[in-house]
Amino acid sequence: MLIDDYVTELRRSLSGPYGPKHDLVVEARDSLVDCAEAYEAEGLRRADAERRAVEEFGPVQEVAPGYQEELTASAGRRLGLLLFVSVPATVLAWGLVWNFAPADPVVWESRPSWFMPASRLLDVIQLATGLYGGLALLALGRGARWIPKARLVTRSLGLAVWLMLPLTSLLGLVLSQGSYVSASMGLSLPVVLANLMTYACAGLQLYCATRCVRLTRRA
Repeated sequence: MLIDDYVTELRRSLSGPYGPKHDLVVEARDSLVDCAEAYEAEGLRRADAERRAVEEFGPVQEVAPGYQEELTASAGRRLGLLLFVSVPATVLAWGLVWNFAPADPVVWESRPSWFMPASRLLDVIQLATGLYGGLALLALGRGARWIPKARLVTRSLGLAVWLMLPLTSLLGLVLSQGSYVSASMGLSLPVVLANLMTYACAGLQLYCATRCVRLTRRA
């Protein structure tokens, strides 16, 4: 097998974020080319030099799992960073909305007794998920050498998002529909912007979480 054929097969066998995948494949190709050029300088024909380089590099079936593990960890780091940044930012955005576009005082005083516990539970779930994203980011970065199964961390992140989003959506629906407090805030610009930010972050989190779970299942 020549270098181009080998690299094509390696690329097809890998799944993951485009940028890291491209970098890994290019790195493998560069290593093969350097090795082939060394053999060619020793007198081998180009085709024979490429075959020798490919043979020494190892079969795709043996090389690909290591590359796939790195791509899986890369997907986990991206999701961890997204959670660590976007979840607290969403909580902060809604906190600012409540401060600068508060509900009607009369409605606020007549809020149900369960409103504040449900609101606090929503904040706790979101902040806990963001904190876990930060810990996972650290574990998949500098701490990767001490974690034998980084794939499990990536998978747990994806599953955490799958669990967090339905819970927060349900609590948000209860808070908005179960009382008049949220409705009394109206559709002011801060409320609209906070909603847009929430939906955008949730969509991106769901996409990245699904990719993480799919990659870990494939691995």
